[in-house]
Amino acid sequence: MKIVIIGYGKMGKAIERMAMQRGHTIIACIDTFDSPERKAIPDADVAIEFSQPDSVIHNLEACFDAQVPVVCGTTGWLEHKSAIEKSCVEHGGTLFYASNFSLGVNILFKVNAYLAKIMDSYPAYDVRIDEVHHTQKKDAPSGTAITLAEGILSNIQSKHRWIHKGNATAEDLVINSFRVDPTPGTHTVRYTSPIEDIEIKHTAHSRDGFVLGAILVAEWIQGKKGVLGMADFLKL
Repeated sequence: MKIVIIGYGKMGKAIERMAMQRGHTIIACIDTFDSPERKAIPDADVAIEFSQPDSVIHNLEACFDAQVPVVCGTTGWLEHKSAIEKSCVEHGGTLFYASNFSLGVNILFKVNAYLAKIMDSYPAYDVRIDEVHHTQKKDAPSGTAITLAEGILSNIQSKHRWIHKGNATAEDLVINSFRVDPTPGTHTVRYTSPIEDIEIKHTAHSRDGFVLGAILVAEWIQGKKGVLGMADFLKL
Protein backbone atom coordinates (compact mmCIF):
# COMPACT_ATOMS: atom_id res chain seq x y z
CA MET A 1 0.00 0.00 0.00
CA LYS A 2 1.32 3.45 -0.95
CA ILE A 3 0.89 5.94 1.89
CA VAL A 4 1.22 9.70 2.08
CA ILE A 5 1.80 10.96 5.61
CA ILE A 6 0.47 14.47 6.22
CA GLY A 7 1.98 15.93 9.37
CA TYR A 8 5.50 14.79 10.12
CA GLY A 9 5.76 15.33 13.85
CA LYS A 10 6.16 12.59 16.43
CA MET A 11 3.02 10.77 15.31
CA GLY A 12 3.93 11.07 11.63
CA LYS A 13 7.41 9.68 12.21
CA ALA A 14 6.02 6.82 14.30
CA ILE A 15 3.47 6.00 11.57
CA GLU A 16 6.25 5.99 8.97
CA ARG A 17 8.30 3.54 11.04
CA MET A 18 5.48 1.12 11.79
CA ALA A 19 3.94 1.27 8.30
CA MET A 20 7.27 0.33 6.75
CA GLN A 21 7.61 -2.53 9.24
CA ARG A 22 4.23 -3.79 7.99
CA GLY A 23 5.48 -3.75 4.39
CA HIS A 24 3.90 -0.52 3.17
CA THR A 25 5.59 2.16 1.05
CA ILE A 26 5.74 5.78 2.21
CA ILE A 27 5.72 7.85 -0.97
CA ALA A 28 5.78 11.26 0.76
CA CYS A 29 5.89 12.89 4.18
CA ILE A 30 4.27 16.33 4.09
CA ASP A 31 5.10 18.69 6.94
CA THR A 32 4.18 22.18 5.69
CA PHE A 33 1.33 23.82 3.81
CA ASP A 34 3.52 24.63 0.79
CA SER A 35 5.62 21.46 0.80
CA PRO A 36 6.48 20.26 -2.74
CA GLU A 37 5.74 16.73 -1.54
CA ARG A 38 2.02 17.59 -1.70
CA LYS A 39 2.10 16.72 -5.40
CA ALA A 40 2.40 13.06 -4.38
CA ILE A 41 -1.09 12.92 -2.83
CA PRO A 42 -2.89 11.75 -6.02
CA ASP A 43 -0.47 8.81 -6.34
CA ALA A 44 -1.26 7.42 -2.87
CA ASP A 45 -3.60 4.59 -1.95
CA VAL A 46 -4.33 6.38 1.32
CA ALA A 47 -3.32 9.49 3.25
CA ILE A 48 -2.80 9.43 7.00
CA GLU A 49 -3.28 12.91 8.45
CA PHE A 50 -1.91 13.93 11.85
CA SER A 51 -1.14 17.61 11.39
CA GLN A 52 -2.31 20.77 13.19
CA PRO A 53 -5.79 22.27 13.68
CA ASP A 54 -4.98 25.27 11.48
CA SER A 55 -4.05 23.14 8.45
CA VAL A 56 -6.26 20.05 8.72
CA ILE A 57 -9.18 21.47 6.71
CA HIS A 58 -6.97 22.27 3.73
CA ASN A 59 -5.30 18.86 3.97
CA LEU A 60 -8.59 16.97 3.99
CA GLU A 61 -9.95 18.97 1.05
CA ALA A 62 -6.77 18.22 -0.91
CA CYS A 63 -7.34 14.50 -0.36
CA PHE A 64 -11.00 14.76 -1.42
CA ASP A 65 -9.96 16.61 -4.59
CA ALA A 66 -7.42 13.89 -5.37
CA GLN A 67 -9.93 11.09 -4.62
CA VAL A 68 -7.55 9.65 -2.04
CA PRO A 69 -9.03 8.09 1.12
CA VAL A 70 -7.85 9.94 4.21
CA VAL A 71 -7.45 8.71 7.77
CA CYS A 72 -7.44 11.71 10.10
CA GLY A 73 -6.40 11.84 13.74
CA THR A 74 -5.88 15.60 14.09
CA THR A 75 -8.00 17.14 16.84
CA GLY A 76 -9.01 20.71 17.66
CA TRP A 77 -11.06 21.42 14.50
CA LEU A 78 -14.41 19.78 15.19
CA GLU A 79 -16.42 22.99 14.78
CA HIS A 80 -15.84 22.40 11.04
CA LYS A 81 -16.60 18.67 11.11
CA SER A 82 -20.13 18.88 9.66
CA ALA A 83 -18.94 20.99 6.73
CA ILE A 84 -16.01 18.66 6.06
CA GLU A 85 -18.24 15.58 6.14
CA LYS A 86 -20.59 17.26 3.66
CA SER A 87 -17.63 18.09 1.40
CA CYS A 88 -16.43 14.48 1.59
CA VAL A 89 -19.81 13.17 0.44
CA GLU A 90 -20.10 15.78 -2.32
CA HIS A 91 -16.67 14.77 -3.66
CA GLY A 92 -17.50 11.06 -3.43
CA GLY A 93 -14.53 10.77 -1.10
CA THR A 94 -13.58 8.75 1.93
CA LEU A 95 -12.93 10.23 5.37
CA PHE A 96 -12.17 8.25 8.49
CA TYR A 97 -11.88 10.47 11.56
CA ALA A 98 -11.19 9.37 15.13
CA SER A 99 -10.19 11.41 18.15
CA ASN A 100 -8.19 8.36 19.25
CA PHE A 101 -7.22 5.21 17.33
CA SER A 102 -6.33 3.09 20.37
CA LEU A 103 -8.43 -0.04 20.84
CA GLY A 104 -8.35 0.49 24.61
CA VAL A 105 -9.59 4.07 24.35
CA ASN A 106 -12.45 3.07 22.08
CA ILE A 107 -13.47 0.39 24.57
CA LEU A 108 -13.28 3.13 27.23
CA PHE A 109 -15.69 5.25 25.16
CA LYS A 110 -18.26 2.46 25.28
CA VAL A 111 -17.77 1.78 28.99
CA ASN A 112 -17.96 5.53 29.68
CA ALA A 113 -21.33 5.91 27.96
CA TYR A 114 -22.70 2.82 29.71
CA LEU A 115 -21.51 3.99 33.12
CA ALA A 116 -22.97 7.46 32.53
CA LYS A 117 -26.35 5.92 31.73
CA ILE A 118 -26.25 4.10 35.08
CA MET A 119 -25.04 7.13 37.03
CA ASP A 120 -27.86 9.30 35.69
CA SER A 121 -30.04 7.71 38.39
CA TYR A 122 -27.64 8.70 41.18
CA PRO A 123 -27.41 12.51 41.35
CA ALA A 124 -25.34 12.44 44.55
CA TYR A 125 -22.30 11.71 42.36
CA ASP A 126 -20.72 14.56 40.44
CA VAL A 127 -18.56 13.78 37.43
CA ARG A 128 -15.45 15.33 35.90
CA ILE A 129 -12.81 14.40 33.33
CA ASP A 130 -9.05 14.77 33.80
CA GLU A 131 -6.67 14.44 30.85
CA VAL A 132 -2.87 14.51 30.86
CA HIS A 133 -0.65 14.86 27.76
CA HIS A 134 2.87 15.94 26.86
CA THR A 135 3.63 19.65 26.68
CA GLN A 136 3.85 19.69 22.87
CA LYS A 137 0.17 18.87 22.43
CA LYS A 138 -1.40 21.98 20.89
CA ASP A 139 -5.10 21.60 21.73
CA ALA A 140 -6.74 21.42 25.13
CA PRO A 141 -8.89 19.70 26.07
CA SER A 142 -7.88 16.69 24.02
CA GLY A 143 -10.19 15.25 21.38
CA THR A 144 -10.40 12.09 23.45
CA ALA A 145 -11.59 14.06 26.48
CA ILE A 146 -14.22 15.79 24.35
CA THR A 147 -15.46 12.43 23.05
CA LEU A 148 -15.71 11.19 26.63
CA ALA A 149 -17.61 14.35 27.55
CA GLU A 150 -20.05 13.82 24.70
CA GLY A 151 -20.71 10.28 25.94
CA ILE A 152 -21.53 11.63 29.39
CA LEU A 153 -23.68 14.54 28.18
CA SER A 154 -25.74 12.16 26.05
CA ASN A 155 -26.64 10.09 29.10
CA ILE A 156 -26.70 12.33 32.18
CA GLN A 157 -29.64 14.72 32.11
CA SER A 158 -28.27 17.05 34.79
CA LYS A 159 -25.20 17.96 32.71
CA HIS A 160 -25.84 20.34 29.82
CA ARG A 161 -22.39 21.21 28.46
CA TRP A 162 -18.70 20.59 29.02
CA ILE A 163 -16.49 23.41 30.21
CA HIS A 164 -12.70 23.70 30.14
CA LYS A 165 -12.07 27.12 31.61
CA GLY A 166 -14.29 29.52 33.47
CA ASN A 167 -16.70 29.33 36.37
CA ALA A 168 -18.52 26.01 36.40
CA THR A 169 -22.09 25.52 37.54
CA ALA A 170 -23.76 22.29 38.64
CA GLU A 171 -24.94 21.84 35.04
CA ASP A 172 -21.40 21.95 33.66
CA LEU A 173 -19.14 18.95 33.07
CA VAL A 174 -15.62 20.06 33.93
CA ILE A 175 -12.65 18.89 31.87
CA ASN A 176 -9.24 19.49 33.46
CA SER A 177 -6.18 19.45 31.20
CA PHE A 178 -2.62 18.91 32.42
CA ARG A 179 0.54 19.02 30.29
CA VAL A 180 3.38 16.91 31.69
CA ASP A 181 6.28 15.42 29.72
CA PRO A 182 6.66 12.73 28.51
CA THR A 183 3.04 11.57 29.03
CA PRO A 184 1.56 10.06 25.80
CA GLY A 185 -1.98 10.34 27.16
CA THR A 186 -3.99 9.58 30.29
CA HIS A 187 -7.76 10.05 30.58
CA THR A 188 -9.78 9.63 33.75
CA VAL A 189 -13.54 9.91 34.26
CA ARG A 190 -14.26 10.33 37.96
CA TYR A 191 -17.60 10.27 39.78
CA THR A 192 -17.38 11.69 43.31
CA SER A 193 -19.76 11.71 46.24
CA PRO A 194 -19.30 12.59 49.91
CA ILE A 195 -18.72 8.92 50.72
CA GLU A 196 -16.85 7.41 47.73
CA ASP A 197 -15.40 7.82 44.25
CA ILE A 198 -15.88 5.73 41.11
CA GLU A 199 -13.43 6.13 38.24
CA ILE A 200 -12.54 4.64 34.90
CA LYS A 201 -9.15 5.37 33.39
CA HIS A 202 -7.04 4.73 30.33
CA THR A 203 -3.26 5.18 30.42
CA ALA A 204 -1.20 4.98 27.24
CA HIS A 205 2.34 3.73 27.80
CA SER A 206 3.49 4.86 24.34
CA ARG A 207 2.15 6.10 21.01
CA ASP A 208 2.27 2.61 19.54
CA GLY A 209 -1.39 1.85 20.22
CA PHE A 210 -2.50 5.01 18.41
CA VAL A 211 -0.08 4.40 15.55
CA LEU A 212 -1.02 0.78 14.94
CA GLY A 213 -4.71 1.65 15.07
CA ALA A 214 -4.31 4.33 12.39
CA ILE A 215 -2.38 1.97 10.11
CA LEU A 216 -4.89 -0.86 10.57
CA VAL A 217 -7.67 1.58 9.64
CA ALA A 218 -5.70 2.68 6.56
CA GLU A 219 -5.47 -0.96 5.49
CA TRP A 220 -9.18 -1.57 6.17
CA ILE A 221 -10.46 1.57 4.45
CA GLN A 222 -9.38 0.50 0.97
CA GLY A 223 -12.37 0.37 -1.40
CA LYS A 224 -14.75 2.09 1.03
CA LYS A 225 -16.56 5.40 0.53
CA GLY A 226 -18.14 8.01 2.73
CA VAL A 227 -17.67 9.18 6.30
CA LEU A 228 -16.48 6.45 8.66
CA GLY A 229 -15.32 6.09 12.25
CA MET A 230 -14.06 3.66 14.86
CA ALA A 231 -17.55 2.26 15.48
CA ASP A 232 -17.56 1.07 11.83
CA PHE A 233 -14.06 -0.36 12.07
CA LEU A 234 -14.35 -2.10 15.44
CA LYS A 235 -18.09 -2.91 15.16
CA LEU A 236 -18.52 -1.79 18.76
